[in-house]
Amino acid sequence: MRTENQARVWALVLLACGFVAEPTVAASSAHDHAAAPVKLQLDAGKKWTTDTPLRQAMTNIRNAVDESLPAIHAGKFSAAEYDALAAKVSGEVSYMVGNCKLQPAADAQLHLIIAHMLEGVAAMEGKQGDDGRQRGAVDVVGALNDYNMYFDHPGWVPVKH
Repeated sequence: MRTENQARVWALVLLACGFVAEPTVAASSAHDHAAAPVKLQLDAGKKWTTDTPLRQAMTNIRNAVDESLPAIHAGKFSAAEYDALAAKVSGEVSYMVGNCKLQPAADAQLHLIIAHMLEGVAAMEGKQGDDGRQRGAVDVVGALNDYNMYFDHPGWVPVKH
């Protein structure tokens, strides 16, 4: 169950990112750039630049997910453990949104990844039923893999899924 503070953070994240439900929906954000892109893309063939807060938050999410995967794959991850993982990911996303300072085009790309990640968080929280919790973890892994493909994060270790 989300606390009141977590609910406020979610509202802030969703408003700041301009997301509702679909990660591919073009939406405006609170940042000073044109409409967000509808799909992930590289920066003229290169990965987008990252900053320290983004790298820290994504590494923390990656590590938490990676540590949980054996139990998730074995079907032994409890609802409480999914809730705790969802809270960890949500907290890191909140930190990222509050502290990450990217160029507008990179920020718009990151918003697509965050939206995908937040869909996974919602599913891990049981919002799609208990059967959707594992799919939520898969969504978060997918978002991490997208981050790896589109963002330059020195030393990043992809999640083996």
